[in-house]
Amino acid sequence: MNATSRHRWFVMAIFFAFMLLHQADKLLIGPLTTPIMESFRINEAQMGATVTAALLVDAVLYPVWGYLYDRYARNRLLALASFIWGATTWLSAIAPSYGAFLATRASTGIDDSSYPGLYSLISDYFGPEVRGRVYGILQLAQPVGYMLGMLLGLLFSGLLGWRGIYLLTGAMGIVLSLIIYIGVHDAPRGQSEPELRDLEQIEVYRFNFQAALQLFRKRSLILLFIQGFFGVFPWNVITYWFFRYLETERGYESEAVFTTMTVAVLVLSAGYFLGGALGDLFFRRTPRGRVLVAVSGVFAGAILLVLTLGVPAENRTLFMILLAFDALFIPFASANVLSTVYDITLPEVRSTAVAIQYFIESAGAALAPWLAGLIAVRYSLGDAILWICVSAWLLCGLFLIGVARLAPADIAALREQLRQRADQERARQSESSAQSI
Repeated sequence: MNATSRHRWFVMAIFFAFMLLHQADKLLIGPLTTPIMESFRINEAQMGATVTAALLVDAVLYPVWGYLYDRYARNRLLALASFIWGATTWLSAIAPSYGAFLATRASTGIDDSSYPGLYSLISDYFGPEVRGRVYGILQLAQPVGYMLGMLLGLLFSGLLGWRGIYLLTGAMGIVLSLIIYIGVHDAPRGQSEPELRDLEQIEVYRFNFQAALQLFRKRSLILLFIQGFFGVFPWNVITYWFFRYLETERGYESEAVFTTMTVAVLVLSAGYFLGGALGDLFFRRTPRGRVLVAVSGVFAGAILLVLTLGVPAENRTLFMILLAFDALFIPFASANVLSTVYDITLPEVRSTAVAIQYFIESAGAALAPWLAGLIAVRYSLGDAILWICVSAWLLCGLFLIGVARLAPADIAALREQLRQRADQERARQSESSAQSI
């Protein structure tokens, strides 16, 4: 294994650790809600405001981070994001009042929108033929981080207190910022593309507005943006409401809730990698391969959720089995949608493209839990989860079918652009060599 290959796997490991610990820190707010509320003597509305504030900051800064990543060195910016994560978490840990805590928790949203640069840099270490698996491994950190955050909150809140836990996770962010700054190297944008990877030197391409505007002229990308708005509905509805659904409408005790959700999250984690691996496999056979795997995931998720929620409350074994099967298919679209975005966009605007995707998704993420609450008040929480998730997945499936029809042309157009760049670079290098002789 050569040095370059070793380094890309080192970068992969560091970024996995970053996402794992960052997600754990981000989701700690759930299990630590009660002690925080007791510490500041606040109500649910005030506590909810701290989460909303961070989400708003997160959403607003996605385009900013996307531009910065496409314009400047991504490794330095990722180190900065990790430092901000640690620093703002520390500030929230020492906040003396609710007002200060609200402000500091809002500031934690600054680094939450930093992932587009991470994915973009990884795309320049790993070529399109393996990106689905690579992104599947990285995104596996999200559900595992969710479990880690829950365990940290449950096991150490009594020992360290909520402030002590945040000081611990903040320290992790600071340490990782140093590791990223020292150990992670930026890469020429596009170096892993088949057309460019054999070149000795690659021209430095950075963000430009013309290339960014072209993003909105790619019909397949526009459909991906639209499906992203609806695609986050199920995840956010399940994240915010499924625990309560199990408790209030299926009569689960705390231990049964924890066991059921642990099994579901572990299977969900496997689904990220499996979906990405299948996407790579079928992409080698057809440019529609990734999207077809994503389509199968959303339709299977919808069908299995109908079957799962239809199981009688007393049949917990069958419910858990069907829930696990559903959890396996739910993340199939995730790595494949991200890989498809990179299959149709130029390397110098990939962070911007993903930032736009996530900005649009943030709107859906904010709307979904509230909409589910409205339906639950009028009907039931089970109805809310079922109707919103199934409707969203069916819509996403239809949009993704449109992407499958349009994507091959956009992929071919990108490959042609990259071939032209490679030809121009070879001509330039040949001319330079002739002049030196």
